[in-house]
Amino acid sequence: MTDFETESTADLVRGLLQEQHPDLARLAVREVEGGWDNQQWRLGDELAVRMPRTERAPELQLKERRWLPVLAPRLPLPVPNPVRAGEPSVRFPKPWTVMTWVPGEPLDRTSIRSGDHAAGALADFLRALHVEAPVDAPAGSDRGGHPRAHTEGFDHFFHAVVPGGIADEVRAVWDDAVAAPEWAGPPVWVHGDLHPANVVVSDGTLSGVIDFGDLFAGDPAWDLAAARVVLPAGAASRFFDAYERADEAMIRRARGLAAMKSLVLMIMGRNGDRGLPGGKPTWGPAGRTALDRVLRTGVVRVPR
Repeated sequence: MTDFETESTADLVRGLLQEQHPDLARLAVREVEGGWDNQQWRLGDELAVRMPRTERAPELQLKERRWLPVLAPRLPLPVPNPVRAGEPSVRFPKPWTVMTWVPGEPLDRTSIRSGDHAAGALADFLRALHVEAPVDAPAGSDRGGHPRAHTEGFDHFFHAVVPGGIADEVRAVWDDAVAAPEWAGPPVWVHGDLHPANVVVSDGTLSGVIDFGDLFAGDPAWDLAAARVVLPAGAASRFFDAYERADEAMIRRARGLAAMKSLVLMIMGRNGDRGLPGGKPTWGPAGRTALDRVLRTGVVRVPR
């Protein structure tokens, strides 16, 4: 969890645009609810301004500026694309970015009605994203390794929020992921942070993916966890059938990572309910629902 350092205002955003991109300064500016490392402002109808508010946010924005223009043209769902770079100045001492706006409602505030369609859309998206990354691609920071490397974090989340009645089941899911073989392929591009607030929905199905700040090259299981964290009940098997590339070890790792991601969402929701800084009230119910899916579905078998 990251402490907030900086909060921006609409007047600050307008002033920065007037200073560095005056042709955009006439567009309406309004704050958009959500965001963790970056505070987001809608700019007109087609753009957004991402203002860093945590210590690590500038580095994440520079990563998005570097790599999204490379990845976006071959991805089958809309993603934000940087269109203008905001530079540090006396007015604001950190880089900031103008991005394209991805239409739709974040999944933590709505639902997917067409599970089969969404499963196919997510599988197509990840098949396109999960290609071998170049040698200069970023590595994961606090994510990306085999589940066993993240056991300390899992234990923290586990003890914080897992209800006693399902503790043994959740622990068994994690232990199975830890016991699964490691990723043996080359590092591939991984979004790294697929959860309900980072995908958008239109007309009852998945319509876009946002927030690539945690993009890295590594084990695709970190994204395959979305089969249970993002998709509705019953859609995981359809997803893995369409994705085609997952072996049983990947699916076991992904299931454990889905459990951990669910616990993180539950913690953020609890913090939001308590009014703590950075808490996200909409994330808690999404996390508990995802955890129920993890426990209910079991291991999805690879088609032979």
